[in-house]
Formats: sequence, C-alpha cells, structure tokens
Amino acid sequence: MKKHFIALLAILSLGQMSFVPPAIAQNPRVTIPDFADLVERASPAVVNIRTTEKVMVQQQGGIPGMPEDQAEFFRRFFGVPIPGIPNGPKQSQPNPGKPQEADRGVGSGFIIESNGLILTNAHVVEGATTIYVTLTDKREFKAKLLGMDKRTDVAVVKIEARDLPKLPLGDSSRVRVGEWVLAIGSPFGLENTVTAGIVSAKSRDTGDYLPFIQTDVAVNPGNSGGPLLNTAGQVIGINSQIFSRSGGYMGISFAIPIDEAMRVADQLRTNGKMTRGRIGVALGEMTKEVAESLGLGKPRGAYVRNVELNGPAATGGIEAGDIILSFNGREIAKSTDLPRIVGDTKPGTVAAIQVWRKGATRDLSVTVSDGEASQVASKKSEAPSNGGSVNTFGVAVSDVSDAKKKDLNIKGGVEVTGLGDGPLARAGVRPGDVIVRIADTDISGTKQFEALVKGLDANKAVPVFIRRADSTLVIPARPK
Repeated sequence: MKKHFIALLAILSLGQMSFVPPAIAQNPRVTIPDFADLVERASPAVVNIRTTEKVMVQQQGGIPGMPEDQAEFFRRFFGVPIPGIPNGPKQSQPNPGKPQEADRGVGSGFIIESNGLILTNAHVVEGATTIYVTLTDKREFKAKLLGMDKRTDVAVVKIEARDLPKLPLGDSSRVRVGEWVLAIGSPFGLENTVTAGIVSAKSRDTGDYLPFIQTDVAVNPGNSGGPLLNTAGQVIGINSQIFSRSGGYMGISFAIPIDEAMRVADQLRTNGKMTRGRIGVALGEMTKEVAESLGLGKPRGAYVRNVELNGPAATGGIEAGDIILSFNGREIAKSTDLPRIVGDTKPGTVAAIQVWRKGATRDLSVTVSDGEASQVASKKSEAPSNGGSVNTFGVAVSDVSDAKKKDLNIKGGVEVTGLGDGPLARAGVRPGDVIVRIADTDISGTKQFEALVKGLDANKAVPVFIRRADSTLVIPARPK
C-alpha cells in the first residue's frame, strides 16, 4: 500500500510539471527562455488605463420605480437614510440631477516616449470623459487623448511627466511563426500581469482594416492596449482582440502589428485624426470558381462589386465586375489587401491600376481622393411578374426599361422576369435582377441574350454578371 501511495504521489507531481516538447527534451542545446530579466526591464513602461464617464444620478432620496409613499416606508423601516432626520446615518449625497463621474472600464497601454506619450487601443478610451493612467510606481495621472482611429483600433494619449521608462519598438515584418512572445497588461484589472506563448500565425485576416499577429498568449479583457514583446524586449504588436466563447482566454488572441500601429499613431499625434486615401469601390470575395470562370486560373486580385457613381474609380475607368490585380505596382493577392494599400496612399496621388476585364488586362490611372468611402443608398427593385420563355439558364428575361437603366447606372442588359429549374435560380438569382454580361460579352437585349445562351458549351461554366441594386454579382454557371 505504501509503495502504491508513493507511486501515486510521483505521478501527481509529474502532472503538475510543465510539459516539455520532445524536440526540446531530446536536444540539450534547445532551452526554454527565461523571461524574468525581460519582464523586469519592460514592466515599468507598461501602464494601467482606467476610464470614467459622466452619468446622471437620481434625485436625492428617491427609489427607482417606486411611488414616494412606498419609498418613505422603506426609508424608515429598512434603514435607508432620510435627509434631515437627526441621528440618522450620515451619508454624503450627490447633487440631484447633475452628472457624476462613474467608472467605465480598464485597459492597458505602454509608453513609447519618455515625455509621457502612450499607445493603447481605441476601444479602451472611446467614450471616456476622463482617462487615468497609473504607472507601476503607483503614480496616477490624468491623460489627454491626442487622437484615436476606430478602424485600426489605435489610440494615442499623453500624460504630463518626464524621464519615464519607454519600450523599444521592434520590426513586426520580421516576426516568425513559432517564436516566443510575451504580453504584459491588466487582465480583469490585475495590473502588470505577464503571460507568454508563441506566434501562431502572421497576417491573419479577421475582416478588420489591418492584418493581425495571432498568438496563443493568454490575453483577457483588460489586456487590451498592452504590448506584445519579442524575446529581445521589443514591442512587435498591440494586444487588441481575443477569440472567445466565454469572454475569457481560449488560446487565440490577436495583436496589431507595431509597424502598422505606428503609421497610424504618427498621424494621430500630429493631426489628431487618420487621413486615408479612397477610390470609391465596393469589393467582393474572389473564389476559386469565380476566378476559373473569368480565366484567371487561381483566385487573386480584388473583385469590384460596385463602383461609386462619379467617384475616383469610375472617373478612372474602373467598372463593376473588374478584378484589380495591382495598385501602384503592388500586387493585390486578395480583396482585403486593396483597402489597406489604398488607405496608406496619400490623397491626390495618381495611382496606376491594372485590372482584369473580359479575359485581358487593362492599365488604368485613378486619382486617390481624401476621406472615407460614402455609403451608396441601396434601392430595392420591384420584382415584375413572371413571363417569357425559359432558356438553358433557367430564366425568363425581358428588355430593361430606360428608367431602370438609369437607376442602376447601366447601358444594357436583360431583366429576369421568371425563374425555372436552372443554374441561375439555384445560385440565388431572383426576379428583378439584370444580367449585364456573360463571359466577355456585354448584353444589349433579349434577342442577343437568347442567341448567346444557345451557343454556350453545356460542359463549361461561364461567368454571368448580375446587377442587383447597387452591386454587381459574378455567378459561374453551366447551361443545362
């Protein structure tokens, strides 16, 4: 029995030990890094950020949702203090009807200049009436917001202090997947908490404006705005987001690359806002099927779903359905690349753009404008009654009225008036949609459309361009 008990203790003790990967255990030259010295150097430059906001308080003595006579009963018999009654419990009362300062949230940040310049997340300070910054030596300062950019989630704040410790900035473009990284912050308000892990992925696209560094570092609410450090103690990112089903750590966290963050921060500290270039296009995803039907071979480029009327792209000759392959010499690998590249371009720049249209490349020039893209109002098209003969695409069509052409900003096409059992119906085409192009051929009317469809190869999918409200959809379809 004693031997079994000792064996059980040994197993339990081993279970509490950190797991050492076989590659490290078998190679004595590979060691797990000791972060103690790094933390000692970096921690003084990491700050806690607490924000407050103004809220309205109820009138003195009132109890929400209760008539005054009932409120009086509760005040007398359940110990609720009543103003003006002698020997009653004394309690400071806020002025009725006036806004009072209330805690809003906590986050993290880090000092990038010794004169008190601090980098954090925009969502940490957004909506705050007052921003308080607490250093590791417990000194607290009121901070001034120099600027924030919600699109990239970067903010710059300033405290009036001198000779503060600061963190050196690294090069996020040199980050390698698998390298050790460290996060310092205030998860759940616990100041100067240190967690470590590795880089899980680079350039992770989550649908936001910037590509993220993905790590398995434990990042929780309150870590936002804190630094992600490499083993040299350099900042390579700002901890910004977590993937979680419970609100806590689940092994996937995202950091804004410091190179991208500093480009935004430089503008915020100088101008108080971020100025971006724009060309006035709405983009859609390029799938393998769409790319093959367009003759591209593989998915690449940014698919132009819609072009803003009289915007920079339209003026430069870009059309809905084009695939933008490069912008000012920079290759566009996927649709999300284009907004980032255009956004970093100075307004007024004449950009060289290469597009794929009707099986060939075209070189165009577009003058980048200033400001965010305007929202194009969507207009609903009324679905006409079914009619006409159904062709091998499974749709009945009619000529488009001049009023609808003007409304959709198109020159030709045929309007879908009825649906049968065919590839376009299965792909989601509906009455009221307008077919404006098939492969490389623009549609001018019903007779030309019917003749074109009859001549299509039933064994080969072709891209069908559908105009719906303010968007152009591309549907690869094979005639039945």
